[in-house]
Amino acid sequence: MVKKCLAEFLGTAVLVTFGCGAAAYGVTAGDTGDYVGIALTFGLVIVALAYSIGNVSGCHVNPAVSTGMLVLGKMTPGEYCGYVVSQFLGAIVGSFVMFCFAIGGTIPGFGTNGYGSASATNISAAGAFMTEIILTFVFVFAICGVTAKASDSKVAGLVIGLTLTLVHLVGLPLTGTSVNPARSFGAAVGAAVYGNTLPIQQVWVFILAPLVGGALAALCWKFLGSDVKDEPAPAPAAPAPSASSTPTKSSKTKKKRK
Repeated sequence: MVKKCLAEFLGTAVLVTFGCGAAAYGVTAGDTGDYVGIALTFGLVIVALAYSIGNVSGCHVNPAVSTGMLVLGKMTPGEYCGYVVSQFLGAIVGSFVMFCFAIGGTIPGFGTNGYGSASATNISAAGAFMTEIILTFVFVFAICGVTAKASDSKVAGLVIGLTLTLVHLVGLPLTGTSVNPARSFGAAVGAAVYGNTLPIQQVWVFILAPLVGGALAALCWKFLGSDVKDEPAPAPAAPAPSASSTPTKSSKTKKKRK
């Protein structure tokens, strides 16, 4: 359990450092046309983490994903609490790692989420709440589906990373795309320390809404995917008979002559 929590801590720190770092130096810096680059960064980080710590902890790095796994019965309450605490701590550390980017310069932002004046489209709090529920639902629902069969494990990381890229492409101009309470909290803490307290005031939306979306996605998959069964491992092939044990045509002829 300790190793799993450490993996979640490290993975979430990396996600915030690189994903939010790309957002901070992309959109927040004024280059609003680089939404594709930011979305790909988040997706590629998840792909890298899935194939590095996936075999250790499952690579949740997101309380909304852990909530979905809890609803599906794939985690105990104790494991869930350990994962969520590790994720939040990792996100905070990741935001402080971003201070290293400011050595000799300034940080244009921390890739925070927001609504109203903090949104590129001035979305309302209610609109942001619904947006995050929907985006998180799609993301966690895809995770539930692709992890339902062990036979899909080789492509699971790619599917999850591409799905995260997809929801970011839609949500970046709306809320900055959270779908991850820990990621939003860590970025908000970093911004608050740097002097911008608005994200920490609005972060409740980006904590609560993704948790609701993750739980709903798991409940929906629990109903729709109840008949999906993991495929049994193929039976090992029978060993081919060795050459010495297979009588040749010449040996058969010799036996008949005798």
